[in-house]
Amino acid sequence: MKSKPSTEATAAWARLMRVRSRVLDAVEQELKKAGFPPLAWYDALLELSRAPGGEMRPVELEKQMLIPQYSTSRLIDRLVDEGLAARRECKMDKRGQFVEITDAGRELQKKMWAAYSTAIEKHVGSKLSDADAARLCGLLDRLGCACNGTPAAPDARDSAAAR
Repeated sequence: MKSKPSTEATAAWARLMRVRSRVLDAVEQELKKAGFPPLAWYDALLELSRAPGGEMRPVELEKQMLIPQYSTSRLIDRLVDEGLAARRECKMDKRGQFVEITDAGRELQKKMWAAYSTAIEKHVGSKLSDADAARLCGLLDRLGCACNGTPAAPDARDSAAAR
């Protein structure tokens, strides 16, 4: 194995990080312009809506979203405060809790998808053919990203967000 990355690998890394940042910023701006909360809210609501019974433990949500625990806790607090999710005590482990999506949370997630999917098309889909997008998914899969199907779609069963 090489002891240092090649110039090409380093350039690919830099581009990947720049594109990720720019596209995420653009999508966040599109959601904001449409009057929606941040993308993390959509991701959390999507994961909760996919979970059996619409609920999961906070640690499970944290793992699915790939954000730090303290960020997940604050996000859950905001979702609960807005009536988009509810906390429920675990009957088997009184110290544990579940977070459950509410009807209002399901409705917001569906409404956000309209703006989110438009932003994905604008910032990704319009710039790549379907064949190019499939090739990109294949390359990202080699880096350890599961890119099967449409990750952010409300009815997809893959990862939480197109991140």
